[in-house]
Amino acid sequence: MTPLLTFDQLGFAHGSLGIFRGLSGCIPPGVTLVCGDEGAGKTTFLRLLAGEWVPTEGRLTWQVSPASVFWADPRSDAWNPLTLEACLAVLAAGHPSWDATLAADLQDALELAPHAGKEMFRLSTGSRRKVLLTAAFASGATLTLLDMPFAALDAPSRGVVRELLRNAAGQKRRAWVVADYEAPAGVPLASTVQLGA
Repeated sequence: MTPLLTFDQLGFAHGSLGIFRGLSGCIPPGVTLVCGDEGAGKTTFLRLLAGEWVPTEGRLTWQVSPASVFWADPRSDAWNPLTLEACLAVLAAGHPSWDATLAADLQDALELAPHAGKEMFRLSTGSRRKVLLTAAFASGATLTLLDMPFAALDAPSRGVVRELLRNAAGQKRRAWVVADYEAPAGVPLASTVQLGA
């Protein structure tokens, strides 16, 4: 299958601190795991794939348009003043293939209804992540980037996300990049990017 993104001798440094360097590989359709210890650069790698940051060395080549990439940083304060509904509306507006039916179904499955009308800053870390995960899976993006998708989730919600990723693993035209310490249980991987090895 044709890769949706390739990277050649990729590196990123912040000041005098080298986060990683010399990474080469590709992101094929299906689920790719980006793994490494704390501080290895998992989130940095996602930011580079999203085009949010520019590598300090090497090259990234996308086979998809920027409009076909989903990235929403779960640590960002930018979502704070928005209500749950407004946050989803902003993210939907940037993705023409948004699946409103799936978004509604996921809000039910992830038990977000009790938080309707609340600003994002009033939600727990887990609930904030559920909102952004809802947007990620409903986005219809060709390349979807997920940073620590299971962090702070309750057990039923982790099960929902695992099932969504199992389904994503069979995709032939879409890629899902999951940054985490280990592979999600029961999810077949198309590739793995090991950082800090």
